[in-house]
Amino acid sequence: MNFKSFSFSSELLQALEELNFHTLTPVQRSAIPAVRKGKDVLASAQTGTGKTAAFALPLIQKLSESTLSDNNAPSALVLAPTRELAEQIANNVKAFAKYTALKTVCLFGGVNLAGQANDLKAGVDIVVATPGRLLDHLRLGNISLANVKHLVLDEADRMLDMGFITDMQTVINGCDETRQILLFSATYPAAIKQFASKVLKQPEIIRVDQTNSTAETVQHVVYPVEERRKQELLSELIGKKNWQQVLVFVNMKETADELVKELNLDGIPAAVCHGDKTQGNRRRALREFKEGKVRVLVATEVAARGIDIEGLPRVINIDLPWLAEDYVHRIGRTGRAGKPGQAISFVSREEENTLFDIEKLIGQRINRIVLPGYEVSNREVLIDKIGKKPSHLRRSRSNKPSGQATGEARAKNRSRIAKVRKSLKGNKLSLKK
Repeated sequence: MNFKSFSFSSELLQALEELNFHTLTPVQRSAIPAVRKGKDVLASAQTGTGKTAAFALPLIQKLSESTLSDNNAPSALVLAPTRELAEQIANNVKAFAKYTALKTVCLFGGVNLAGQANDLKAGVDIVVATPGRLLDHLRLGNISLANVKHLVLDEADRMLDMGFITDMQTVINGCDETRQILLFSATYPAAIKQFASKVLKQPEIIRVDQTNSTAETVQHVVYPVEERRKQELLSELIGKKNWQQVLVFVNMKETADELVKELNLDGIPAAVCHGDKTQGNRRRALREFKEGKVRVLVATEVAARGIDIEGLPRVINIDLPWLAEDYVHRIGRTGRAGKPGQAISFVSREEENTLFDIEKLIGQRINRIVLPGYEVSNREVLIDKIGKKPSHLRRSRSNKPSGQATGEARAKNRSRIAKVRKSLKGNKLSLKK
């Protein structure tokens, strides 16, 4: 079976030939026939499995065969959680539809509304958008969804995690009553099942991969390390192993900025990608990373959605994700299309429980590598140094005393902690849950 098996138009097949699309992926083999039949689809497929083509190709074919709206309103809409992913999808759709008359417009925040409004006014068949920016244009009267007969919710699990459920429902309600909904998700949690049951009508259920599985071509590695020495370890590994292209994940924007600053000071060209950066800055960072002008791209989870780099050799988790499922999302950017990849995680004592959850989720124990000079001291030793009972370790990072503690007790606490810090030669002491 190949793309010609679906009786695609000569225009679509020509574009696929130029893009070197020859072999069908499992999600494409299953989803394309269902979409062409007009059925609702609930598809669970990991990042990098070719799901964009799985929904875009049959939609382009259906739109090419149908009579389109004469009022410049879109007939198909794709919702994506982030700017990067929306832009990536739009670029793919434009490439697929190159030899058709279909017009595609991409809507996302961080750029001027007026330019996007003009593009919509000029006429559009397919809109790819983030929920927030789409609603902006709806409120301004720049777009109507009344003619949308095909709605794609890509990475719907992430949109739910980001709090877009009301926005998605608003969009669904605004579309044509006979709409076809295609819901794609990298994971298959209970929230997705519940949401799908409300919005999909007798969907074709497609699960091409084991839920929360990872590509067999990815090698998983863990480096145990003290929290305060993670940046140091990263610089050493990049330098000694001469890694040229490294995508690094952190949990906080502030951590990303600090890490990039330190890497650059160490002589390792690095760029940052997170939600506080302008769209132009994020594009430039990604472009320079792809072109090899910077060796390291540091990103937060949300900002990295849509980052698609062919042949990316490794992904490093400086911080383990707060949700074990996000580990699958992150490392899905390496080991694509059968190519080898490496997923490296720096794990402190405080993150061992999270690591256990990840290992349970993916069904394998990850190999530990202890680098000489970075051995993690025993947690009990640290407890003895501080002179606290184990129960005190369950306090937040801020080490705030409980409301029941007396002023005298708090003063003694601070004194003991100060002495320990001094004994550790000023190194930052971090106690986490």
